[in-house]
Amino acid sequence: MKLNRDRWVDEWQRLRDVDVRALDIKEAGSWPLLLKALCLLLALSLSLAAMYWFVIGERRDALASAQREEPRLLEEYRNKAAEAAHLPKMEEKLDEINAQMMRLREMLPTSVEIPSLLDSISDAAVNNQLTIENIRLRSTVTQAHYVEHPFDIQVQGEYHQIAQFVADMAALSRIVTQHDFTLEPVEGQGNTLRLSMLARTYSDLARMQGSEDDA
Repeated sequence: MKLNRDRWVDEWQRLRDVDVRALDIKEAGSWPLLLKALCLLLALSLSLAAMYWFVIGERRDALASAQREEPRLLEEYRNKAAEAAHLPKMEEKLDEINAQMMRLREMLPTSVEIPSLLDSISDAAVNNQLTIENIRLRSTVTQAHYVEHPFDIQVQGEYHQIAQFVADMAALSRIVTQHDFTLEPVEGQGNTLRLSMLARTYSDLARMQGSEDDA
């Protein structure tokens, strides 16, 4: 026991006597044991520090970034979970909208059906005992998904006859919108009024292109 203690005392004395400026790494094998142990401990500390800096530090930054993202991700998850819970109702509503769109598209005339639509409007005017002055198509207007077919209408008749004519136009099996109404008395004809308006019907552009391709 005394021998080991004396040895450590000798090693400590050798360490104290070391001239740091005279140390040569090539002669490391002859360095005092305590100096070797200190160098080993220093190298290990530097290795651990480098590992922490390059590995653990990077992952710590990633963890901090993930923790900052956590509230936003949780909120996004809650929103998506709520959307998923309402998805069946949304799909049902979408099916209803698609069905309604299909019904409306079926009410749009093709270009070849426009003349018969004008005939139906003329028949409505005649049935309501109106005098037809003018029913004339204008040039078509192509939009992104449909084609407008505007036409001018000018008829004469009594107020109630004109009102019924307008209602009959709205009740046609094809969609016809009515714009720019002008209602004025006809000079020298008592209660006779003149109705002038711009009407529009519409064709589905995709349906028209499909018909042209089939032709």
